[in-house]
Amino acid sequence: MQRLNVPVSQRLLDAIHASVEGASLSTKQSAQAVSELSRIFTTERNRISFSYLDSSHLGAAYLQYFLPVNLAKIQRLLNEMPTPEVDESFSVLDLGSGPGTGALAALDWWQQQTLPYVLSVTAVDGSKAALSQAQQLWNRYCQASGIGTAGLQTYEGDLEGRAWLERVKQLGPFGLIIVANCLNEIYADAKDPVELRSGLITECLSLLTPQGTVMVVEPALRETSRGLLHVRDRLLQEKRCSIYSPCLHEDGCPALVSPTDWCHEERAWEPPEIIRQIDEEAGFIKDALKFSYLLLRKDGKTITERRSDIYRVVSELRKMKGEKRAWLCNEQGRQEVGRQDRLASPANTAFDQWHRGSIVQIERIVRKEREGKVSALGRIDQDAGVRIIRPV
Repeated sequence: MQRLNVPVSQRLLDAIHASVEGASLSTKQSAQAVSELSRIFTTERNRISFSYLDSSHLGAAYLQYFLPVNLAKIQRLLNEMPTPEVDESFSVLDLGSGPGTGALAALDWWQQQTLPYVLSVTAVDGSKAALSQAQQLWNRYCQASGIGTAGLQTYEGDLEGRAWLERVKQLGPFGLIIVANCLNEIYADAKDPVELRSGLITECLSLLTPQGTVMVVEPALRETSRGLLHVRDRLLQEKRCSIYSPCLHEDGCPALVSPTDWCHEERAWEPPEIIRQIDEEAGFIKDALKFSYLLLRKDGKTITERRSDIYRVVSELRKMKGEKRAWLCNEQGRQEVGRQDRLASPANTAFDQWHRGSIVQIERIVRKEREGKVSALGRIDQDAGVRIIRPV
């Protein structure tokens, strides 16, 4: 079935707006609250356990600003993952759901696609207030859309405590399990957080249908992105799953070789007007979606054929004097590749449309040798074919 590449609908944005109307925050007040939340999520992460959704002004600002952003990230990945292989119903588990981020993204995506099966979502979170908000938003959206065939169940449970596990096992298996922006927040004080976080994802995989997907989304910070990459490597070492995307290999992640490197995505985005207004007041620019992610499977399916001449672009296309360069990744590791402007040709013109996250094919990469040493920088010649297999 051909699926549409859908954005977050205006109907869902309207439901969110209706939920925050009672807070009566001015744009300046919203910007101040968003700035505080931004500090909590980035430079003041020791406050991350603070229940900001229980605060009237911070909770409203989160729904107004961060929820649409996170919904958009998840829907990009819903568009990217394989088409669900289901007969009559599609069951989704949203772990660490907060106000229903994954649940609402799946509902809106399902509604816009007009997919021919019933949607059933289970949301698990440690905050009763967050689950109440999720149910309210879900009901508002369904009522406005005239949906009577999608159900939401909520369960209050601490992800670290695992009491939720026996409960949701009775509702599974699930065709999709979403773990969005919460993996980095659990087991933070543990001796080996990677082992415990990997254990949680292993539990998710056990709840998955044979053709299902586990979606893990994390902030695009160095700390959180590297934490996700460590979990990735642990899961692969233990042969728990395969990676559908973004990785084009299942070797150790080359971004972990240097302690200063990390890997994240950046996707172009047209933010809603309210986010533009808050950005202008707060001095932010939210014109792109930045995040780190994994789509994990148990059936070995991959986003594209894995070959030595196929690469994922893992940086922006950098313009330099007389040339452009980008970093690529596949089973050969991370490598920098450039093309001199004077060697631009119809054969390699696709090089100019590269973007972080693109999957590309390069016919030939040349490395010069000087004094017996091969240059680390690869070059694309004038007659070397370049093709974009999958844009972002």
